[in-house]
Amino acid sequence: MSEVVETKVIKIGTSLGVLIPKKIIKENKIRLGEKVEVSILKRRKIAEIEKAFGMFKGARPFKREYEPDRV
Repeated sequence: MSEVVETKVIKIGTSLGVLIPKKIIKENKIRLGEKVEVSILKRRKIAEIEKAFGMFKGARPFKREYEPDRV
């Protein structure tokens, strides 16, 4: 199941990382050391997508079906 969540980038040593919310870990049964795929969509990119979507002839304006959980 794919779900969109918002989280902050944090510093981990000399690297950057993100924390996966406990709810997502439980729902997807994620285990320590397991490989997962992460997709990045910055907030400003969402605004660009929403603006551009209605530009196609005959296309309805983009409307999000749900709001992602706020972390």
